[in-house]
Amino acid sequence: MADKRKDIVFRFGIVYVIICFAFVLVIYKITVIQTIERSNWLALAARSIKTNIVVKPNRGNIYASDGRLMASSIPTYYVYMDTRVPALHEKNGILFKNNIDSVAIYLSSFFKDKSAAAYKSALQKAYDNKIGEFKLFPKRITYLDLKRLKTIPLFRLGRNKSGLITKELLRRERPFGSLAARTIGDIYADESKGGKNGLELFFNKQLLGVPGVSIRQKVANSYMEAVQVEPIDGMDLNTTIDIDMQDIAEKALVDSMRSFDAGSGYAILMEAKSGEVKAIVNMQQNADKSYSENKNGAVSDQVEPGSTFKVMSIMAAIDDGRVKITDKIETGNGLYAYGNRVMKDHNANKGGCGTLTVAEAIHISSNVGVSRVIVNAYGHNPSEFVDKLYEMKLNQPMKLEIPGTADPKIKHPKDKTKEWSVTTLPWMSIGYETQIPPIYTLAYYNAIANNGKFIRPFFVKSISQNGQIVKSFEAETIKEAICKPQTLKDIKEVLLGVLEGKWGTAKNVRSNYFRIAGKTGTAQISKGKSGYKAGGTSHQVSFCGYFPADNPQYTLIVVIREPRKGYPSGGKMAGSVFKSIAEQVMALKSDSRPADFANDTLYTEPMTPYFKVGYYKALNTVFANLRLPLAQCSNDWVKSFTENNKIKIEPLSVPGNLVPDMIGMGAKDAVYLAERLGLIVQVEGRGKVINQNIKAGVFAKKGTVFKLNFE
Repeated sequence: MADKRKDIVFRFGIVYVIICFAFVLVIYKITVIQTIERSNWLALAARSIKTNIVVKPNRGNIYASDGRLMASSIPTYYVYMDTRVPALHEKNGILFKNNIDSVAIYLSSFFKDKSAAAYKSALQKAYDNKIGEFKLFPKRITYLDLKRLKTIPLFRLGRNKSGLITKELLRRERPFGSLAARTIGDIYADESKGGKNGLELFFNKQLLGVPGVSIRQKVANSYMEAVQVEPIDGMDLNTTIDIDMQDIAEKALVDSMRSFDAGSGYAILMEAKSGEVKAIVNMQQNADKSYSENKNGAVSDQVEPGSTFKVMSIMAAIDDGRVKITDKIETGNGLYAYGNRVMKDHNANKGGCGTLTVAEAIHISSNVGVSRVIVNAYGHNPSEFVDKLYEMKLNQPMKLEIPGTADPKIKHPKDKTKEWSVTTLPWMSIGYETQIPPIYTLAYYNAIANNGKFIRPFFVKSISQNGQIVKSFEAETIKEAICKPQTLKDIKEVLLGVLEGKWGTAKNVRSNYFRIAGKTGTAQISKGKSGYKAGGTSHQVSFCGYFPADNPQYTLIVVIREPRKGYPSGGKMAGSVFKSIAEQVMALKSDSRPADFANDTLYTEPMTPYFKVGYYKALNTVFANLRLPLAQCSNDWVKSFTENNKIKIEPLSVPGNLVPDMIGMGAKDAVYLAERLGLIVQVEGRGKVINQNIKAGVFAKKGTVFKLNFE
């Protein structure tokens, strides 16, 4: 028994010694690894390290209503050379030395920014100093340029031997340039920050996409990457913008702004029934007198709307049963005092208009007439007037897809934080002491066109992913009916009268092809606490309306701010732009075909073309190209007219120092003749000359202001 016990103890002792010895070996090995072999193991770990890399998704595209691309991300690249790569320094740098001349020559011819000798010197210096990121070209290059660059000597050997490094950056491109540029918006240079303004900012989350993840591992001095999580590309936006309509609106507005030397201007075109914004222009004048879209003023400018607001005021009074459009109001000589201020009509210097109906007060845009109607109706309790405006949702914020959209400001008599005086109600009734962004005025007039239904304008029809619609949008109804049916009928009649009535202030806006209804607006621009005349009086002119009036398809507002040339007039300035846009849009969307315009069988000879008075040689060139007969004339300047369906011309006298008769001329000829005489020309309107402020035959005194009205 004792021997067995001794045998067990002996065996256990052997096991114990082995365990202790193993434990000592482990401690020893750990100590060696932590001290003697530490650097070797760290180096091995570095060679095997795995790195998570963010894989950027492609930013979504933005499309026009017909599918044409309006904004897309294009990859661009900065190119560098790592002159430290071992291959360039092996065997005394023979690879670099054998290729430096060829690389310098190719880079010089490729980038064309400096000579081959300059490139060789810069490359040699970078090589000698072992620069890790020597920039080959200061600007970004395209993907096609990068592919070409990779084919030149040395770089065709790949990154590990040549040291060619590329850094990809995305550049947001707008194929249609300035068209709706501010509405579409921009992104930051660092695309990871996303949208900066416009739709790019509002829908940044959807456009941005979801990043993926890849793992990079260094194996045998080279990197291997494996995508672990695939990136999800950004969604696409399908907007309501019509490229052709946008082009029409921008050109018409900018041409007019140039002729009036205006500070800024806006135009918004909206489909009456759908609420889709088909065109939106935001133009500001730059220091060099050019125009560009620098801010979304059409939705962000809180401005006093002026006379376009008179329609809202009269609608409120009619709908409350306080007045009828046939009621008469006395405007006297165009001057009327409220407290210590005098309300003034635009024709007060001509004796005013005397007695007008309420409708006529709108037609002629009488400040006195409209303000007296509203004061008579609500003067005892101004809160009722403002409450009615609120009921019609004029103060309703519209959550538009454009960041920075401002809300309307219509103050209330009971709001103690806002000043309310005896003059507030009359001046508010004609569009002062309120601040309404242009798009809100447009939306309200659209409600009139849309049988009283007040809808929110919108800019994006749908969001799609890989061609499949993810989410659709449509107009949100703010109020089913802004007024009673009879009130709406009366207001529509009034708006037609602005163009077609005896007292209408926008007769020049009438079209020969379809009826237009709307209202002019001319307002002084407030300088805040400095008042309206600080630094000289400046104006905002506007026209808001819809067309065709009998079956409204579109609503349009045109606003021109701070015109420095010509007499400020909503009808002449903004109205002419409105008419131009409206006629071109209707022509663009017309369903008529050439067969619909076949020659009338009553005519045996072709109709003569429309022509203007002017330069004979230009007229002769046009008629020659049209293969139409034109009588010979030795005079440079001629009058032309049609007689018995034939074109006849008469010499036009253009004496050297006397003002000629310019009636019927185009702007190019009229301005040329006037400036040749040393006159300072001011142009108003477009078309042909209908009036000149200096009569024909008067001696032309240099430096005299010569005003030409066109229609």
